Amino acid sequence: MESLYLAIPLASLLGAIIAGFFGGYIGRKGAHTATILGVGTSFVLALIALKHHVFNGAEAFNGTVYTWMVSEGMHFEVGFLIDNLTVMMMTVVTGVSLAVHVYTIGYMADDEHNWPKDSLAGTNSYQRFFSYISLFTFSMLMLVMSNNFLQLFFGWEAVGLVSYLLIGFWSVRPTAVYANMKAFLVNRVGDFGFILGIAAVVMYTGSLDYAEVFGRVDGLSSQSMTIFMGVEWSVISVICILLFIGAMGKSAQVPLHVWLPDSMEGPTPISALIHAATMVTAGIFMVTRMSPMFEYSDAALSFIMVIGAITAFAMGLIGIVQNDIKRVVAYSTLSQLGYMTVALGASAYSVAVFHLMTHAFFKALLFLAAGSVIIAMHHEQDMRKMGGLKKYLPITYWTSLIGSLALIGFPGFSGFFSKDSIIEVVSHSNLPGSDIAHAAVLGGVLITAFYSFRMFFMVFHGEERMDKHTKDHLHETPWVVTGPLIALAIPSVIIGALTIKTMVFGDYFGDAIFISDSHNALAKLGESFHGVWGFVEHGFKGPALYLAALGVFVAWLMYIKMPGSADFWMKHFSWLHRLLDNKYYVDDFNASAFGGGSRGLGSYLWKVGDISIIDGFFVNGSAKLVAWFAGVARKVQTGLLYHYAFAMIIGVLLLLSVFVIINYWTL
Repeated sequence: MESLYLAIPLASLLGAIIAGFFGGYIGRKGAHTATILGVGTSFVLALIALKHHVFNGAEAFNGTVYTWMVSEGMHFEVGFLIDNLTVMMMTVVTGVSLAVHVYTIGYMADDEHNWPKDSLAGTNSYQRFFSYISLFTFSMLMLVMSNNFLQLFFGWEAVGLVSYLLIGFWSVRPTAVYANMKAFLVNRVGDFGFILGIAAVVMYTGSLDYAEVFGRVDGLSSQSMTIFMGVEWSVISVICILLFIGAMGKSAQVPLHVWLPDSMEGPTPISALIHAATMVTAGIFMVTRMSPMFEYSDAALSFIMVIGAITAFAMGLIGIVQNDIKRVVAYSTLSQLGYMTVALGASAYSVAVFHLMTHAFFKALLFLAAGSVIIAMHHEQDMRKMGGLKKYLPITYWTSLIGSLALIGFPGFSGFFSKDSIIEVVSHSNLPGSDIAHAAVLGGVLITAFYSFRMFFMVFHGEERMDKHTKDHLHETPWVVTGPLIALAIPSVIIGALTIKTMVFGDYFGDAIFISDSHNALAKLGESFHGVWGFVEHGFKGPALYLAALGVFVAWLMYIKMPGSADFWMKHFSWLHRLLDNKYYVDDFNASAFGGGSRGLGSYLWKVGDISIIDGFFVNGSAKLVAWFAGVARKVQTGLLYHYAFAMIIGVLLLLSVFVIINYWTL
């Protein structure tokens, strides 16, 4: 099986290499064939690994593939930890990635129109895009399969690098360049905390291997460190919070969330891949994998829960005022990541990754459906210029409806099981901040239902607001676009019901997840679980279902029954609309405080350091010194003989004086 595990990431890497280095020779068909075969192979092998571990009950594999270096007893290795958590992530990543690869054939078919005719960057852009998304898949696989912090960090940075390339793929657009630079810089902030956390792990355990580190956590829980003079900090809390700061960057938690909405500047397929199954889920997976460490720090868990609650509620509110179809789905992703983070803080790691899995399918579906609408609308993304598309795009319509119902947690759909599990488990948590988190996730249900069906009604129902040219050419997108939509719609409906019993309330994860006896929220939830239908019936007894129904009803009322009422409320609550439309002015603050501050500091250092010290003192100063000395020396050279004779006599007298003084002091 070790060879099979190695082949899973390498198949995707091989496809990326072929499309990237030989794309000009093999052409478009060769590039998408190579990458789809590579990712398809990874998916099939991941299914085999899933069967081997989950259905056949094989033990977890933890082994070294390659030793890079050994320094003072510390091993720097490439190694795999393959257990039920890993195979679930591998299957989701490769499955969604395969759907995205197929979809990309249709979406990027006319990509040459996005580049100026004289642009060299547009040469073989189709092949390069396929290479990037296949490389993205490889990077994520290396991250989830790692058994040590070194490889984890490699995959962590690799997905960040490839996301930079993909978000700014259309590099001739200033907005795309700004967006990918923003994503890169914000993630560097999170990654700085992440690498400090890894450094602290090495400092206190002397190892990078997961198993060795987890085995020494019990000893760390009693140790403290001094960061500021006179203040003692728990070592394990510091490590966990630093690691989570890395997760805040990758999984876009407040305040490191600002890069994610701007990532919509990239092509829609990469929006689906980043937001559904890869980069943003890396932080959720990492905290779950590190559960043996986080369980020893209530402070870190409370911090995680509160950050997740703020993200879930506040980002959902911004989604209400967005008019770009992709940005609505992007803010939905931010909100749902907040839900997952809240579950992590409640020590319900299995619930968090369960929602990660269900969310991957219905969120990829919603993004690809949005892309289908964009293709049909000739790359128009403003929902105010859409409407009535149901009769033109029937497959996109029904798959979008399935994705929206799964997102709002409609009973029986996959999102219902995972979202309700999060809401219920938080209500059982006794950690500080759990009350705030429970209120936030309940409020988020109403908000999610409203903005989801606001988008659905504005796009597919109501008055047709597109121009005549667009309307005359509206038709359903080709099968390479609609096929992945149908494929993703199936698990969006059934995967939750099929897996909740084993994944959330069973022993699916085994030793992959550790939960302290004192954190019993999930155990309390399990006491009331009486099967899938019992869970559905229980949902009708709680407020979440009715809040979701209220959100859908209000959206229908405002955008179908009384379409002018939205403008009425916007005018009467213009201050709130401005606040949300400006995203709480976080971007403005960052631009002024950090961007402006950095530019101001750079300008000051340039004026003082470069102009005054380097140019003024060292460069120009040395030149002036030489000029002054030359001027003095030039005055000495008069050309008169008696001047030189006088200078010689003075020189001799000075030498005699020095000689006499030296002899006097030596006697």
